[in-house]
Amino acid sequence: MESPVDPAELAIDPDELRRLAECAKEPIRTPGTIQGHGTLLGIDDATQVIVVASENAREWLGRPVVEIDDADLEFAMRTGRAIDPVRVEWQGVPTDAIVHRLDGLTLVELEPVPPGNEYARTAVVEAITRLSGLTSIEELRAEAAAAIRRITGFDRVMIYHFHDDGHGEVVADDHVDELEPYIGLHFPASDIPAQARALYLAKLGRAIASTTDPGIPLLSVAGDARSIDLSNAELRSVSPHHLEYMRNMGQASTFSLSLVEDGRLVGMITCAHRTERRLPVLLRRSLEVLAGQLAMQFASMREITRLRHMVEVRERRAALLAPLYASDDIRKALLGGSQTVLDLVPADGVFVRIGGIVRVGGDVPPIADVTRALELLEGGSFVSEALANDRPDVASLLPDVAGMLVVSLDGDGDVLVFFRGEVLREISWLGDPGGVDRPDELSPRTSFSAWQRTIVGRSEPWGTVVDEAADLGSELQVALQRRAEAQLAELAMRDALTGLYNRRYLVERLETRGPVGADGKAVLFVDLDEFKSINDRYGHDVGDAVILEVAERLAANSREQDEVVRLGGDEFVVLLDGVIGEDVQAIADRMVEAIAAPIVRGRVSLTVTASCGVVVAEPGTPRTGLLEAADAAMYRAKRAGRNRVSL
Repeated sequence: MESPVDPAELAIDPDELRRLAECAKEPIRTPGTIQGHGTLLGIDDATQVIVVASENAREWLGRPVVEIDDADLEFAMRTGRAIDPVRVEWQGVPTDAIVHRLDGLTLVELEPVPPGNEYARTAVVEAITRLSGLTSIEELRAEAAAAIRRITGFDRVMIYHFHDDGHGEVVADDHVDELEPYIGLHFPASDIPAQARALYLAKLGRAIASTTDPGIPLLSVAGDARSIDLSNAELRSVSPHHLEYMRNMGQASTFSLSLVEDGRLVGMITCAHRTERRLPVLLRRSLEVLAGQLAMQFASMREITRLRHMVEVRERRAALLAPLYASDDIRKALLGGSQTVLDLVPADGVFVRIGGIVRVGGDVPPIADVTRALELLEGGSFVSEALANDRPDVASLLPDVAGMLVVSLDGDGDVLVFFRGEVLREISWLGDPGGVDRPDELSPRTSFSAWQRTIVGRSEPWGTVVDEAADLGSELQVALQRRAEAQLAELAMRDALTGLYNRRYLVERLETRGPVGADGKAVLFVDLDEFKSINDRYGHDVGDAVILEVAERLAANSREQDEVVRLGGDEFVVLLDGVIGEDVQAIADRMVEAIAAPIVRGRVSLTVTASCGVVVAEPGTPRTGLLEAADAAMYRAKRAGRNRVSL
């Protein structure tokens, strides 16, 4: 069977799942052995008797701890949890004593201090200071790997990043020249299975002194020593499968550090050496602090990048949707501007259906096929980067589509659909992740040379675009709803026959604003003369046609900043803003003269005149009362003989 090359396929590959399930059965927390370079004692808290001991200290098993007659060791037992580690001498060798409590036991791990590197931890402080000033994730990874290799002297230091599906990637690799580079290579989740990752969360540093070490068994005065939980022990022995994995990679010893973010293992730092190499406990503790600092920096950098991107997307989304509040042309607003919806949601094409009207942009399959595909998806939101794998029925309708993102806007079929074509992508694995390089199904790989394959049938990952498209959909719904509300409000302010503003608008305009501004204002009250006779003689249809013609003539003879209002019936008002220095009388005369020109409708030619009252308001004049004053002036014009203007 050909090995999966796509991380998403590998995550659900039956062989990979079997490997993960088998790994989960291994008792890595309770191996019953410790690494061969150290010693472990377990003292019963109640009796102070040594009830557990590694085989290399079996002579003390069952004896009171005081018989060891070592004041430093007794001090370590009392204070070890606060002072980590405590330096003692064990069997004539300088030794670090690491102490922790476990179920009524005091566990004392005795680890001989390796020669050299005793004060290398001071370089860790310098590294923390220097690395804290970096602002690029890539640079920080590379510099951190190099700094840790300088400090530890290991042949290789790698930084791993764990992807959401569990598989890992080598994102930094600093190594001696003769080793082949691993940077950019991926490895399956089963290389570091879930239960091992849980241990890396509980204990941030993990040293493996020798990959050929058979381990030292633990002995107990009662019960099975394999029941003792060594999760937090420095000396806990290692899974035979993992030791074989390390040997296959040419590693004789390693030291690993966890990168933890919000309680999640997001990555690791692994130091590897071709010969056996140990680091003193104090240096390991210092490096754990460095790893914590790096994890915080990585998290902060990602958060800063996320926030910047979020602000940019919000600004672009607001700019894209702003025209919708005033436009009936959804296609122009979303697809016709200098910035389109495809700039906000990167895709090869988009299908927009709002109110039953379809608009498309970019490279989009036939509308009928998209409509059928949406029916198969039953109207819900949907996302896929490998449509042929996820929904072969939909893919058969859209053969050129690899990635599809559907954002449902409401229950009436309004929808945004984004399409992406196939993107061939090379991915390099740290050895064949399948079964080819394994002696049997559950064995670790024997080769870790770069194994490269091409991923087909997939689009670019949607990533955060999924949430951004959902936010766009939500805000688009709000914009459309507010536009509909604004249109209803506007209709309430408009005259149904002429489309001009109506009495309600005029009253609100005059009553809700302050005094007249510095440019002055004028109100023209226009009333048609003897209009009732037109309705009586020609009927209301002709009367409506006359009203429409008068409305058009008033609009045509007003200035750009003026507003023409139909009060109702045959009464109109023209609001003139900015009249200081203007000849308002001339404007009014022009309008009255225009109204008096013959109106021809079919075979009917008739003439209607108008009387116009004018009020000119100086700056600071209250707006209230202007309409009444203009009405009174209009009646003066009528009494003076009609078809004229009165101030």
